[in-house]
Amino acid sequence: MTNADPIALIDQSLRAAIHAAFGEGFDDVDPILREAQKREFGDWQANVAMGLGKRLGKPPREVAETILSHVDFGEVVSESSIAGPGFINLRLAPSAVAAALLAMDTPTLGVVTESSDHTVAIDMVSVNVAKRMHVGHLRSAVIGDAIARTLERRGRTVIRQNHLGDWGTPIALVLTQLRNNGVNLDQVTLEDLDTAYREAQANAKADRRGAEATRRFFAGSHRHAELEAQNEGADEVIAAAKQDLVQLQAGDPELHADWRKMIDCTLDAVQETIDLLGVRMRRDSDKGESFYNDQLAGVVESFLASGKAREDDGAIVVDFPDRDRPMIIRKRDGGFLYATTDLAAIRHRTHDLNADRILYIVDIRQRDHFRDVFEASRMLGWDTCADGTSAELNHLGFGTVLGADGKPLKTRSGTNASLMSLIEEAIRRGTDAVVARSQEPSAPTHGLSEEELGGIGRAVGIAAIKYADLSSDASKDYVFDMDRMVAFEGDTGPYLLYAHARICSLLDRAGGVPDGASFQPQEPAEKDLGLQLLGYAKVVHQVSHSLEPHHLCGYLHRLAGLFASFYQQCSVLKAEDPVVQASRLRLCDLVRRVLSDGLDLLGMESPQRM
Repeated sequence: MTNADPIALIDQSLRAAIHAAFGEGFDDVDPILREAQKREFGDWQANVAMGLGKRLGKPPREVAETILSHVDFGEVVSESSIAGPGFINLRLAPSAVAAALLAMDTPTLGVVTESSDHTVAIDMVSVNVAKRMHVGHLRSAVIGDAIARTLERRGRTVIRQNHLGDWGTPIALVLTQLRNNGVNLDQVTLEDLDTAYREAQANAKADRRGAEATRRFFAGSHRHAELEAQNEGADEVIAAAKQDLVQLQAGDPELHADWRKMIDCTLDAVQETIDLLGVRMRRDSDKGESFYNDQLAGVVESFLASGKAREDDGAIVVDFPDRDRPMIIRKRDGGFLYATTDLAAIRHRTHDLNADRILYIVDIRQRDHFRDVFEASRMLGWDTCADGTSAELNHLGFGTVLGADGKPLKTRSGTNASLMSLIEEAIRRGTDAVVARSQEPSAPTHGLSEEELGGIGRAVGIAAIKYADLSSDASKDYVFDMDRMVAFEGDTGPYLLYAHARICSLLDRAGGVPDGASFQPQEPAEKDLGLQLLGYAKVVHQVSHSLEPHHLCGYLHRLAGLFASFYQQCSVLKAEDPVVQASRLRLCDLVRRVLSDGLDLLGMESPQRM
């Protein structure tokens, strides 16, 4: 019994006492355990008697007395008392905390793994060919990777997938523009692709409403002629692109080779950015829209054959019982839509990848789209693996990254901020801060080489932008404030890295943890720190189920704060009693390991010196 989390044991003991005192009808009662506000009365407090008193029609103090008369805390609680109208104050036995810490102090840190024959597929990043990664991709990559790492920590096999936008008329437009521009695709750069993309979009832009308006309102023949010429030019551009697309679909070797070069150039740039960001994603995980192209006609036929789709003015649509708007899976002109591709992807992930959990890390504004796609996939049983296991389909929508003006983050020129430029700026700022600190003779980094300081600065910069993204509810917008992100104080990534490095320095000065050191938390700050440590496995399990990394961020920030309080209140290196010193050093080391493990789950390094 003493090997478990003491707070969990107290909760169990109180629930058992309530059952024994009042019967089965009260098994749903929460003991309402809270940290005590006044430590002179105890460490924790149970506030259950207030609400239970109302339910029973009895004074809360009487209810509290009855509960305590039936409770058996074993060796977990050293002292219990009733205060005020019925608050139950509890003082934890140091031995119980020590035993639980000892049980936790293993390579797994108390995290229980689970085995499964199925995989987890995470749809993340999802870039488009010929376009730079922008700040929106930061959220998809960082959130997706943190969730993937946490699930892997729990023992699951995770497949990260980049659903590449590499097919259709938009891609053909770029390919045609590149050929028209005379670009040597053997030496094509991302800048070439980006330029061609913007030119193609401009050339294909028609303004038919404007042309009609100039005719109806007699805006002048010259202006009408300009718009008509623009529209004719756009039609010609689109027609040429569609002709190239038809040839590409037919397997034209020259077009296919050029298309492949576009993709390779884009993915090389993506991989460079992803690697710098520290996201675990490989090229063999990429599955573009082209991968599913040959399956799309079959998707439509499957829905028609099952009676779940119908023709509507030449288009093929899927109806939903609870809403008027259907989902189109084939347009009137025979073209397919994102929904069609996403349906094919779900079938591939359940049937071929054997995924019993499919996660989409995509902008929250796409929630209606995924709601429709998920419901449609269930109509045909495509949310079921080959062995009959139902797959859990989740859209984890994220909010927008905002600038200081409260609007979506843009560059000074008004374009979407490039992800690489943001990463490089964060690394530069992090490195500057690290170098400045190293100038102090007493700094642990004093005397390190430029390369070593640069490596630490890179870790600080990456942690800064990752933590800022992960520490808030993903569904909410957040302001991209570089000054706040790179600060070594407050609720920031660098603060956590500094806490870890500080402990490493402490242990280094102490010569490590002495052999035979045991946990002996006596002081309130020691017990508080120990209890926070014991909550690590619980929060990892929570994140693996809720898929909300901000809970782990909050936990690590509280742990670092409690360590700072402990270090201020409890002497470590200057402790007079060698046994106490050894105990505190082992406690420090366990904090270090939990911080390092937690930071790794968030995709952050944990430097030993800062």
